[in-house]
Amino acid sequence: MRKFDWWKRPATGTSRASVRSTSYYSAVVGVAYAMLGDIHQAEDAAQETFAIACRDLRRLRQAEKFAGWLRGICRNVAKGFVRRRSRRLELDAPAVIDEPASSNGSAEAVRQAVTELPPRGREVVLLHYFSGLSHEEIARLLGTSPQAIHGRLVRARRKLAPHLRQLAPSGRQS
Repeated sequence: MRKFDWWKRPATGTSRASVRSTSYYSAVVGVAYAMLGDIHQAEDAAQETFAIACRDLRRLRQAEKFAGWLRGICRNVAKGFVRRRSRRLELDAPAVIDEPASSNGSAEAVRQAVTELPPRGREVVLLHYFSGLSHEEIARLLGTSPQAIHGRLVRARRKLAPHLRQLAPSGRQS
């Protein structure tokens, strides 16, 4: 069964939208997280993405383009979240947003370093290292080649290296 066939033929006793959506869920959350920087909003965006995909599936003409189509929906949903968030911040401008203090300063430093990457680099780093997708899976999701994904990861790691070296114990810098 190809990945997109689960929409057409549900398994016995399950809905077609839940049969194998988990095979795309972490990738969709990763794409949304790369744009939003908040895991809770990314999960909300993923849910909205799948709801839209279920509603609009009949519009997809070429099933082999499902991953790219889903990615496009996710990016549009995430952009909407960003727009709504910026409108809320404009309305609440005097308010200060407090983030909870991280018990692990290095985890916060890594998160900050990743957020400073360019969007394409941040996206592949999150999909590869945090969602656990292979180069091939990311390439299929983003509509590019595994070699392009490898190149993006190499460039992103080079940009992250100085930040990560600062976190290494003083005797273990490589």
